[in-house]
Amino acid sequence: MQHANDYKLSVVTAVLIGCVVLGSGVGISSSAAAEGVSPNELLVYVGTYTRGTKSTGIYRCKLNLNTGELQQLGVTSDVDNPSFLTIHPSGKLLYCVNEVGDFDGTSSGAVSAFAISSDDGSLRFLNQQSSGGAAPCHLVVDQTGRHILVANYSGGSVASLPIDPAGKLGEITTLIQHQGSSVTPRQQGPHAHSINLDSANRYAVAADLGLDKLLVYQFDAQQGTLSANATPGIAITPGSGPRHFTFHPNGRFGYVINEMALTVTALAYNAQRGVFSTLQTIGTVPDDVDRAGLSTAEIRVHPSGKFLYGSNRGHDSIAVFRITPESGRLALVEIEPTQGKTPRNFFIDPTGTFLLAENQSSGTIVVFRIDQESGALTATGHSVAVPAPVCVRMLALAPRP
Repeated sequence: MQHANDYKLSVVTAVLIGCVVLGSGVGISSSAAAEGVSPNELLVYVGTYTRGTKSTGIYRCKLNLNTGELQQLGVTSDVDNPSFLTIHPSGKLLYCVNEVGDFDGTSSGAVSAFAISSDDGSLRFLNQQSSGGAAPCHLVVDQTGRHILVANYSGGSVASLPIDPAGKLGEITTLIQHQGSSVTPRQQGPHAHSINLDSANRYAVAADLGLDKLLVYQFDAQQGTLSANATPGIAITPGSGPRHFTFHPNGRFGYVINEMALTVTALAYNAQRGVFSTLQTIGTVPDDVDRAGLSTAEIRVHPSGKFLYGSNRGHDSIAVFRITPESGRLALVEIEPTQGKTPRNFFIDPTGTFLLAENQSSGTIVVFRIDQESGALTATGHSVAVPAPVCVRMLALAPRP
């Protein structure tokens, strides 16, 4: 058997724009071999809530791509509410939001930068900057690796921050405050819930739960700035509460999961103009289910582009849809229980073999195998205990050239 120091962290694929980037150039030394990391395994980083829970920070696990076995390796402690994570295109850096509203004595949250150890994948704190608004809940690094975009939920704003050559964050370049409201008591003001970039790194898409809108911004990759698009976005059905958004790998379609309505809206995308049009809205739970207290959370497209997945909190399930290649429309395949409570985030490994479902309230991450023909999920029997898990990101191992 070859030793782990014969391998390095390397690019496998970009599964979803703004959701995972698997980096290159990070060497794995013999200390990684001591932890049992091998070429058929992925490093898995888990963002959590630390306030009011037993979590102490960002957890690190490994996923076996043959069996689906998931094991915990360690934790980077003393990180305040690192709820959402993203990995730099180089694979050498990890960033998290600090989902708080009292950073440095202000009504703001923060974004933190970490270097990824070339020995074992552990994290070393670099620096931290204000996110410009309270409760930042989502972030993404642009394709150049020089800028980070963040959505502030309670602040109702989006911001961009520069990344210097060492990976440290600079002060905010652009801060855009959303304005308006929608039809429910929860929607009396803006709540920016996610921000993503298209494959051309040209347009940023922010889902705002409070406004029932997908807002589109032009992104200047040279300056790292955001500005209003000629067509400012698209309205979602009032009372829906758009939460997370993802592009299809072909760049022609987009999908937004609506937290309050328990639906997914499929959209056609004009990449030249940054303009969306509605194709379809479909439910994520059975029609006869009592929807009181239920909400959706995460949405992801399978790397093949054939399937789409969305999580249901309260119903504690993952809805599986088949995507029609020509039209982008969805058809329900199944709704699979996650074997835990409150599936917040979930993640699909870059080979498309396994889905890792995070059950926030029960403190578990459960591994499912994906049927490559139907998209259906089957529990592998493997899981790991992590307190208050919120977000999963992965870094892959590949042979040295």
